[in-house]
Amino acid sequence: MKKVAYWSPKEVSSWLVEEGMQEYLESFQNLNGQALLQLTEDDFKKNPLSKITSDSGRHLLDKIETLKIEHHIEVHKNGHANGHLSIGINEGSNKNKRNGIPNGFRKEVVQIPMPQPERSPFPLEWGKTLVAFIYALSCFLLTTIMISVVHERVPPKEETPPLPDKFFDFFDRVEWAFSICEVIGMILVILWFVQWIFLKYKSIIGRRFFFIVGTLYLYRCITMYITTLPVPGIHFKCSPKLFGNWEAQMRRIMKMIAGGGLSITGSHTMCGDYLYSGHTVMLTLTYLFIKEYSPRRFWYYHWVCWLLSVVGVFCILLAHDHYTVDVVVAYFITTRLFWWYHTMANQQVLKEASQTNFSSRVWWFRAFKYFEQNVQGIVPRNYQWPFPCRPSFISRQVKYNRIDT
Repeated sequence: MKKVAYWSPKEVSSWLVEEGMQEYLESFQNLNGQALLQLTEDDFKKNPLSKITSDSGRHLLDKIETLKIEHHIEVHKNGHANGHLSIGINEGSNKNKRNGIPNGFRKEVVQIPMPQPERSPFPLEWGKTLVAFIYALSCFLLTTIMISVVHERVPPKEETPPLPDKFFDFFDRVEWAFSICEVIGMILVILWFVQWIFLKYKSIIGRRFFFIVGTLYLYRCITMYITTLPVPGIHFKCSPKLFGNWEAQMRRIMKMIAGGGLSITGSHTMCGDYLYSGHTVMLTLTYLFIKEYSPRRFWYYHWVCWLLSVVGVFCILLAHDHYTVDVVVAYFITTRLFWWYHTMANQQVLKEASQTNFSSRVWWFRAFKYFEQNVQGIVPRNYQWPFPCRPSFISRQVKYNRIDT
């Protein structure tokens, strides 16, 4: 193994990637091995290192200390440590012995503390991911049932005309726009799913997605139930009301679930699920996850996904299938919940309930702590080949083909 002190900046970067600490790559891009070994706690109290992690560099310093110990063992494993001669020379001679010890040197046991195996700061915990998936699925089912319930309460458009909307005053309805929105939504979901498959810590990121999207749809159940808005336009063709026929309602719910709740599949013919827009939730949330968990250098990919998201939201309004307030509220709640959750997840102090941590007073804090309590720090944007058979070009360059920040 090449001595750490002689590492080049490129070798330091490779070591950071292997240890899952890509957050330091940008700050250490010109750091060699000698400078790496000389890092101290004081360095992490100054900018820019003080802004990278919340543990004051403790995790990285522990790794560096382990490097020093391993290097010490490698250098001195032949017994020539600290200038002492080997005690095996002239063992048969008595003239150099003093108290039975060769050459007058005192035989001492040098104890080198060996680092204990560390627990991974990013445990996979697939069981928790399954719980988050079941939670999200339950919220989707509840939302579908709630849409059927609310549909029965929507006032007829002949009696209660659409509410005034400023966007509708400036833009006439485009009939095919909502289909474009749903196609864009499916593209973003597919892109996010493919990206998620290649993530190294997909279990942690997956349960974050499931919990956030489930909570957003749970909020949506509440808002659409407590206030039922009239249809946004006279073009709506709502299914006839069933007036308590639960068997027919169940068939209608199953049809909507089978069609993914999309209008282009012909499964969503009910009205009333306006405040707030579920399509805006998915367009916004998939973009946020795509950007957060992909390398920063993929700026073109981020811009394409952002553009798709914006066009999709604009098409919702252009089709007059949602009021503008539905879209605004959906965007606000989605972005705030995403940012709120990730801020809490990335700061260890916010994972503990205290008088100064007002985030712990949110109703879902216990669930959040259950999902995130063993995750230490910011989850690295590491990617890996998810299938058993690895292509040859990846096998040859596995060390340098990792996608990081």
